[in-house]
Parts: sequence; structure tokens; C-alpha cells
Amino acid sequence: MLKFKKGNYISLPKKESDLPEGLWMKCDGCGQMLYKEDVVHNHYSCYKCGKYFRLSTKKRIRLIADRGTFEEWFTDLENSNPLDYPGYPEKIEFLKDRWKIDEAVTCGKCKIHGEEAAVCICDARFLMGSMGYVVGEKITRSVEKATELRLPLIIFTCSGGARMQEGMVSLMQMAKTAAALKKHSDAGLLYLTVLTDPTTGGVTASFAMLGDIILAEPGALVGFAGPRVIEQTIGQKLPEGFQRSEFLVEHGLIDGIIERDNMKGTLAKLLQMHHKVTKEEALILTKLAIPGQRFENQEMEAWERVMIARSAGRPTALDYINEIFADFEEFHGDRHYGDDGATVGGIAYLDGCPVTVIGQQKGRSTKENIKRNFGMPSPEGYRKALRLMKQAEKFHRPIINFVDTPGAFCGLEAEEHGQGEAIARNLMEMSGLKVPVLTIVIGEGGSGGALALAVANEVWMMENATYTILSPEGFASILWKDSKRAPEAAGLMKVTAKELHKLHIIDKVIAEPKPACNENLLALSKFMRKNIRKFLYENLDKSGEQLAEERYNRFRNM
Repeated sequence: MLKFKKGNYISLPKKESDLPEGLWMKCDGCGQMLYKEDVVHNHYSCYKCGKYFRLSTKKRIRLIADRGTFEEWFTDLENSNPLDYPGYPEKIEFLKDRWKIDEAVTCGKCKIHGEEAAVCICDARFLMGSMGYVVGEKITRSVEKATELRLPLIIFTCSGGARMQEGMVSLMQMAKTAAALKKHSDAGLLYLTVLTDPTTGGVTASFAMLGDIILAEPGALVGFAGPRVIEQTIGQKLPEGFQRSEFLVEHGLIDGIIERDNMKGTLAKLLQMHHKVTKEEALILTKLAIPGQRFENQEMEAWERVMIARSAGRPTALDYINEIFADFEEFHGDRHYGDDGATVGGIAYLDGCPVTVIGQQKGRSTKENIKRNFGMPSPEGYRKALRLMKQAEKFHRPIINFVDTPGAFCGLEAEEHGQGEAIARNLMEMSGLKVPVLTIVIGEGGSGGALALAVANEVWMMENATYTILSPEGFASILWKDSKRAPEAAGLMKVTAKELHKLHIIDKVIAEPKPACNENLLALSKFMRKNIRKFLYENLDKSGEQLAEERYNRFRNM
């Protein structure tokens, strides 16, 4: 992973070179001399090390807005000087004249590949993008206008935080902007933030971190207290890469990193994915009859199916997601502590219908299994899944879950981070979701770790999947004090799809004429896609209250 140093580029002084002034610049990330025109063509980033240079407001608008569509809002607000800070009004006027912008944020609306959105762009050249009254007021008015016009909102953050020259008036802008965003969210509208270098202080602790989706440019410094403040205040030495975008993804605080060369396309795609699904859109889904249940190879013992469900060659959640759906956009993190590799999730399309898809993901190699924790989710994984499900509910997207886990991770860290609470919270919150929820058990369905994604309107199982109270080894160990009797326990526990279908624990069985593998992945995915279409057709037109009540009754009758 690249590590980036703080700072911007500087022009090379004449005395250091006989090259024409202004044609070259020096990158303070790698120290290399760069041809300015090539930097511009590279979206203002270093073509040697990849470091991003800060963009002016006009350059940012040109980068993301369709030509001629940007309409600026609220240009007539005047600053005050609540602290009577010496020279502050003069400094404001100087910066206005120098940079030809009226404050540290420019707000308005534009189209991004034809998708209309309200946008706010912070500019570090104006008092380091700090938030005083005018910045807070412009953002608040923009949020309110976006709510009134029912527009999604995108804010590009770049700030040193609250503006010291305005004291407590500046601090109050944090609460004001957050309150406006709550109303925007309650109206069911999308708010997306793009964090750029640097985003710190009161801006981080308010509108910057409240997005439904939070993305960041590579190498951006993002944090509440900046590194210098931390080091000078408490004397703590910080690790390399601390508070950079890559650090935030790793620690589950943002959804991902967005690069400038595909920024406009990614933003447009996310805006499109958040169009509300209507009955008319649902009707484009083809209603297809589901073939009758087939139980192939029923001579197999339960323990054989346990072994097949655990097979390393069995397709994973991501395999099915990428085959069944289009344009899967993965999001990361629980927004609190970490990004669990055993849980994947994001937004995708099924026949033009946006859906939220979540899966428990195993690895195939030792290295990948370590990254995925062998498919055993941590509390952060369950919280990430719940965050994405609540987001789906806000935007009226159906939810498709893929279960494949030996069980929730039971290590020291999981207990310290509240594994039981995380699972319990999912069970409760999923029961009341006001969108259709479908769960498919594709491999192992281990205990509460599986159930935490299976409080659904319908639960399907693949024929060679298993769904268990705990592992057969654990069952045998607890009841018989002999884990070697696991094959016998598997037969007693009724872990197979056929047995659980008879018990009405699951609703459908997906036949496997031969055990799922890469060779029949396409055929199995095609069958699932047809059945998911029918599920959506039957459920998208139901009210949220009806869906929640049906889900409640499904489990109430067990």
C-alpha cells in the first residue's frame, strides 16, 4: 500500500533549474520533478507515485459535472466577526478577491452523467477550508434545498475543522449541519460524501462522516484530531499511514476509496442505484414458475452432505453474487471499528432493479482464508451487514443474503467487541425491516452466526448445504463427550435441506444434481436468478408493514 506524506505540490524555484518557469512542478510525495501538463491530464495527481494534489473549486466542478450544468446557490451571505478578531474581515476580503470564490465552500446543483444532484465543494485555499458561520449556513441551506427539491446530495470535504476566528459560533455549525442532514435522511434521500485531503476537526465530526455512503480519495488525511495535534498534545508517536484513507478502510470507518479517473462514472452509478424501486419497475421482472422440489442423491448420509458443504471447491458468496447480479459495488466497514473480511456487501442490479446483497465469504487459499477468517464473521461483520440492510430499507431496496459460515467467530477479540450483542441486534432489527428479505444458505449455516443473516421473508437452501444449531462435532462433544461421534450426530440433528424443509425451517430447496462447483456455477446461478425474480415480483408491491408482519409470523409459528 502506498504511503503518502502530508502536503501539496510546489513550483520549482528558478534558481534550481533553467527550465521555463511554470512548466514543471515538484511532488512532495516522492520528490520527483513532474511536467505540469502531464499532471493536469492525470487528474492532478503525480504520475510517479500516485499522490493526489488538492483541487480548486473550479477544477473539481469540471471533474464531476456535465458541461454547463452547474448552477451555484447562496452567493450573497456575509461573514461576521463575533470575536472581533483583528484583521479577520480584511483577510476574508483578500481571499475572496484572490481566489474568486466567496467562501471556503461552493454550493449548487449539477448533472453527473445526466443524474441531477446537489453538490457542495470545500476549498482548502480559503482559510484551509475551515467552517465558520457562512460555510455552515451555505451547507445547511443546500441540504434544506436538496430536501425540498428531493435531490441527492454530494459533499466534497476538505477542511482543517472549525474556524478559530469565529469561536463558538463556528462550533455551532457542526450541530446545525447535522440537524439538516437528519431531515434530508428522514425524507429518504441519498447523502454521499467524498473525503479529500485533509478532512479534520469539526468537519470530520459533523457532516463529513454522516453520509449514507462515505468515500475518500487515495492518501487523504482524515481524522478528528490531526497528527500534529495528537503528537504535540499527548506526545504519542503515530504509525506511518495513520489517518490516511487506506487506514480508514482497514478500520471500517468508510465504504471505500474513489480514484479521480473514474470518479464521475462511480458517482453517477451510485446515484442511479438509489432510484426508488416502484411497482412499474417491479413489473419488468419476469414472473417465472419455480420448478418442483427435486432431491437428488438422497441416498447420501447427512455427514456426507456436511463434508460437501464444507468443501473448499464449493462456490462462495462472491461467486454467486458476481454471476447472478450486475454491477456489484462493494461497500466496507461497520463505521465504528473494522472491516470484516468474512462479510461482504453492497449494491447491485437484478434486471435493472437495484438490490442490496450481503454474503458470508470464505477463502480458497490459506492466505485468503486468513483474510476472510475462514468465513467466521466478527461483530464488525454483523454490524456492517446491519448497516447495509438499514440503508437498503431507507432506499426501498430488497435484500438478498447468502449464508456460508461454520459459525460466528468465538475468539477473544470477538467477545471483547460484543459478538453476542451484534448477533442479537441483527435478529431484532431484521425482524422489522420494511423491505423484502431473502436468505439463501449456500454452504454451511452454522448456528447463530448464520441466523443473524437469516431472519428473512423466505429462507432457501441448496441441496448439499447444512443449517445447524452448532457443528456436529460440538453437538457430539456436548451431549456425548465424544467429538468423534460427529457423523452420528449429523444424522440425528436433521441438518440437511430435505429434513429442514419438512420441518418448515426453510421454504425452498435448490437442487444440486451434482455438488456445486465451478463447472455448474453458471447453471445454478441461472436457476437462482429466475427464482429471485419471482420472489421480487411477489413481494416488491407489498407494504413495508405487511412484509414485516409476514416475517414476524413466519418465525412466530416455529
